[in-house]
Amino acid sequence: MAPAEVQVSVVFSPRPGVVDEVALCLPAGSTVADAVQASGMQARHPGHELSSLPVGLWGTFCERDDVLRDRDRVELYRPLRVDPKEARRQRQQVQRGARRAG
Repeated sequence: MAPAEVQVSVVFSPRPGVVDEVALCLPAGSTVADAVQASGMQARHPGHELSSLPVGLWGTFCERDDVLRDRDRVELYRPLRVDPKEARRQRQQVQRGARRAG
């Protein structure tokens, strides 16, 4: 027998080091879009256009019309400001400088 409800969480990081997570209980058959709407994230983060951001479930991109399963984690992905490869290069340069100075 299928559950009548699913428990999910919706997660958004408006800026580095900050995570906003909301736990929800939704009717079975709810979609990713339903969870984002029910989370109230857009009201708490009016400076971000959440409806245009990519979404995922547990770190894997998905569509907003995907049906949720119990204990799913819906994630909203903001655009990257720095290419991850470039960020890694910058961290390595800082570490090399610290080793030389130390």
